[in-house]
Amino acid sequence: MPPLKFCANLSWLFTELPEFTQRFQSAAAAGFRAVEAAWLYDADLLELQKAKKQSGVEVVLINTPPGDVGNGDCGLGAVSGREADFRRGLELAVTYAKALDCSRIHLMAGRVPMGLDRAAAAEMEATFIENLTYAANVLLKEGILGLVEPINTRITDPRYFLNTPHQAADILQKVGSPNLKLQMDIFHWQIMDGNLTQNIKTYFPLIGHIQIAQVPDRNEPDSQGEVNFQYLFSLLEEMGYQGYVGCEYRPLGNTEDGLGWLREYWNSHE
Repeated sequence: MPPLKFCANLSWLFTELPEFTQRFQSAAAAGFRAVEAAWLYDADLLELQKAKKQSGVEVVLINTPPGDVGNGDCGLGAVSGREADFRRGLELAVTYAKALDCSRIHLMAGRVPMGLDRAAAAEMEATFIENLTYAANVLLKEGILGLVEPINTRITDPRYFLNTPHQAADILQKVGSPNLKLQMDIFHWQIMDGNLTQNIKTYFPLIGHIQIAQVPDRNEPDSQGEVNFQYLFSLLEEMGYQGYVGCEYRPLGNTEDGLGWLREYWNSHE
C-alpha cells in the first residue's frame, strides 16, 4: 500500500512568518512537497508564482474568494441573489489556480442569511446547484477539479449552509458532474456526524481531497482529542486513497515543533 501524501495548509501552518509567500520555503524545508491555502488573494500573484518556483512545492488546492467578509460572507455558492459575485470570484480563483498550476478549487457554499431559518433554505440549495453546474463547466474546460466541503455548524460556523457529508453527497448527485468531488475535512465530519469509518467507506468514491485536524480543539493530529488518526491513516491506505491530505490545523506552538507526528509517519513508511 503506498503511503499517504500530505500537504501543508499555508493559511494555518507556518504563520510564524507574517508574509504568506515566505511560508512556501518553510513548508518545503519541513519536507512537504505540496501546499494548499484557504484564501491567498491578498498576496501578489507574481510573488506567489516566484515563491512556488523557488520552493519547488506543488499547489494542490485553493478556495474561491469569501466575498465581503466584513458583511458576514464566507463563500457565495449557495447565496441567492449573489450569483454574479460568485461568478466573478470563480473567475479570479481560476486565474490564480492556472497561474499556480493548481488542480483543485474549493467552491465555498456560504452562510444562511441572518433571519432565515435553515429548514426554509430550499432556495439556497437550488442556487448552489445552479452555481455548481456553471462552475463545473468552467473548471472542466480548464482541467481543474471543483470541490465542495461541509463545514460543521456546532463549533466553527453556525450558519454555514453545507454542513454534513450526506447533504453534500445529495447535492453532488443532483448536479451530476464528474468534475465535482467531495472535500472531506475529518474535523468537520467528526463534529457533525461521527461514524467516520462508515462515512469514509460510503463516500469514498466521491472524495477528491481530505483535510485533517484533531477534535475538538483543531490542533495537531497527535494532540489530545477524540480522533484516532493512526487508524484513519491506515484505513485510507487500505482503501487506496491517492489524493492529498491537507494539514489544516492550528499548531499548539511552533509549526515545525509540532510536526513530529508527520516525521514519524514518514519514517514508518520508508
